[in-house]
Amino acid sequence: MGGDCEIRVRILRGGGESLPEYQTAGSAGMDLKADVDGEIVIPPMGRAKVPTGIALSIPPGVEGQVRPRSGLAIRHGVTCLNAPGTIDSDYRGEVCVILANFGEEPFSVRRGDRVAQIVFSPTLRARFQVVSELEGTTRGEGGFGHTGR
Repeated sequence: MGGDCEIRVRILRGGGESLPEYQTAGSAGMDLKADVDGEIVIPPMGRAKVPTGIALSIPPGVEGQVRPRSGLAIRHGVTCLNAPGTIDSDYRGEVCVILANFGEEPFSVRRGDRVAQIVFSPTLRARFQVVSELEGTTRGEGGFGHTGR
């Protein structure tokens, strides 16, 4: 299952240490690393834009989805806002991560820290067709918890 996709990457600062990496053979996402001078301290209930030091050339029909890392969430209460964040195929700027600290202690980010993950997925272009009626389903208009807890 799955396939390969070539993503061109430009390293904006330093060497190749900021390149995203898969941590295991079965990983769906590559870890994004912070590329900061010194450290960024995110206070409890605070947020920060964390640069990764890379820019990507993603092929048309593919998006990069920036997602939280579960270890940061469970251990520190740190997650990504705007998750998943989309990196469009025509964006050429630096990939940054918006981190939020919902923990009780300040959270420090240093160069090389794995702060998020990126998953590459195919995308579809939608075309809307305006109709007077939609086909029915068993669910119908039920939403926002209509199936119970």
